[in-house]
Amino acid sequence: MIIDFHVHTFPAEIRDHRNRFFDAEPEFKMLYESPKSKLVSASDIIDMMDDQEVDMSVVFGFPWRTPDTCRQNNDYVIEAVDRYPHRLRGLCCVDSLNPDAAEEVQRCLDAGLSGVGELAFYGCGIDGECQLSLDPIMAMCREHDVPVLLHTNEEVGHLYPGKTPNTMVQIYETMARFPDNTIVLAHWGGGIFFYNLLKKAVKETLKNVYYDTAASPFLYDSRIYRYARDLVGIDKVLLGTDYPLLKPARYFKEMHEGGLSREEMDVVCGKNAAGLLKIED
Repeated sequence: MIIDFHVHTFPAEIRDHRNRFFDAEPEFKMLYESPKSKLVSASDIIDMMDDQEVDMSVVFGFPWRTPDTCRQNNDYVIEAVDRYPHRLRGLCCVDSLNPDAAEEVQRCLDAGLSGVGELAFYGCGIDGECQLSLDPIMAMCREHDVPVLLHTNEEVGHLYPGKTPNTMVQIYETMARFPDNTIVLAHWGGGIFFYNLLKKAVKETLKNVYYDTAASPFLYDSRIYRYARDLVGIDKVLLGTDYPLLKPARYFKEMHEGGLSREEMDVVCGKNAAGLLKIED
């Protein structure tokens, strides 16, 4: 089974009239103002999956500032999962700094979504206020035993839309704050797993952390796959494409070039996600 753990989808009103949302949503504008930034429907995702031989995708929207827009996108994800129950799983996406965020998460989990994410703080790093805002959401996810997907990125290197000013210290503090949550760090966790080379503290702090590969071909040399295998174990890596940014085939090619065996690719591309999603063979 091939499972893509990182796919974005939007309802028709947002796909067809994205510019209407720019004034109230500067982060959305930053990422999607360019016409080259694609917005796709659930049916578009199914078509891509059929073409790429992907069995299941984990889909979600965007951390909207506006509660009504947030609910609209989450409703679309709920409807998509109901429409394609054997092909899609959904995550609830919110702006955790919004006072209504925890209530929205509870609503979505009650509606059958499989976790929370991709939570992101595009305009700032994961500072103390942001970490505090995650408390009630993380508590709900512990209670429901579901994963949380967090946007993270590397501190150095080239700039690009969506690169936040998060720091390694902030990412690490956030993981330490929620040691009993299952957390997936998008985009390789900004490279924080390299600190598993330290002899003390880090391995224990990051023991419940997984890493998705979203945007990896744009960010890292393909050797990152074997480094991750050696440092954190292949059982902590998840295929995430960030589709429609990239299609899965690009990742399969890089995994092979990076030195993963067929068996290891099977673990990254499906078995790990199946475990998180509680999908039985």
